[in-house]
Amino acid sequence: MAEMTFLDLPSEIQQLIVSCVAKNSFQDLYRLRSTCKSMRALADTPDVYSSFDLYKHPWWTGLRNTLLRRCYDVGNPSTLYIKGVEYFYALQRHEEGLVLMKRAADAGYERALYTYAMTRKLYWDDEEYFASFTREAVGTIGWLVRMDDVPWVPVVNEWF
Repeated sequence: MAEMTFLDLPSEIQQLIVSCVAKNSFQDLYRLRSTCKSMRALADTPDVYSSFDLYKHPWWTGLRNTLLRRCYDVGNPSTLYIKGVEYFYALQRHEEGLVLMKRAADAGYERALYTYAMTRKLYWDDEEYFASFTREAVGTIGWLVRMDDVPWVPVVNEWF
């Protein structure tokens, strides 16, 4: 059987693989980007930026504001969540913050789903989103709440 390289795969499959790598490990994505120009180009697409979970990003690498801005521009759920919480709780821009948290929750981002549901319950006594929680989601949310390694984002960040 003839050998097939990664670049021989259809471009849609290449993009899907790079997006999965980005979702699972920033370190692996950086290694992939450093291999060649075509990998760097694949890693700099909106699909990749929309698949990041910023809570897994190593913040000591620098370029935090640039990354946040690019992720926000493509509708990354974790960035929408961070910005929504900032707007709602820090800047008292409730309507905008709630819209951003809802977009992140509707995209399936569990932290956003929990925060959005609890915010609706606390401020408006609305329990609509509580039905969205599965037993596994509750376990994951508990794990996330106890997690120590969270990204440092200033209370107000004008950069994104």
